[in-house]
Amino acid sequence: MKKDLFGSKQIAYTAVLLAICIVSQIFKNLSVFITGPIINACIVIAVLTSGLVWGIILSVITPVTAYFIAASPVMMAVPGIIPLIMAGNAVLAIATNFLLKKDIKNGKGLRDIKSYVKAVICAACKGLFMGLTISLWLLPTFIPAESPLMKKLPVFQTTFSVTQFVTACIGFVYAFIIWAVLSKRLGRDNLYKEA
Repeated sequence: MKKDLFGSKQIAYTAVLLAICIVSQIFKNLSVFITGPIINACIVIAVLTSGLVWGIILSVITPVTAYFIAASPVMMAVPGIIPLIMAGNAVLAIATNFLLKKDIKNGKGLRDIKSYVKAVICAACKGLFMGLTISLWLLPTFIPAESPLMKKLPVFQTTFSVTQFVTACIGFVYAFIIWAVLSKRLGRDNLYKEA
């Protein structure tokens, strides 16, 4: 029997995860290490509970909500960064779906060291993608030389490369903890039917 891709449970799970992302974005200006891991964890949980499509949907929506809630100066100066952040989030969702989801669905999950290695690889995929597209290409190309933001370019480049890798790794720690609780609370079989 074919699974309902846009079932009420998938919508409900993703809506709750989006709400968590939006609340976390209120604290974005305090530290990227608050918001980043939460959003990454929510994307991973969306892929695990609802499927890849829902993880990508969350990947696309969260940069838009971040822009409206607490846009950074670099986002306002270079709006082209938003689609690349969306794509970076989608890379995380896709990598999680193809590298990690099967292990967790098969019950290996958190007991297998390979899952942790694969999580680091997924995080590295996101960090590498954003580092190449945003840090090395977009920002140096589109921040005007006379802009005061140019003085902060090295900070922005670190934020959109190394920091993305670190926050994705932390996000996986959160996601694994949440997944362990969810699989006990909601029942492993029920979660696996949804994902």
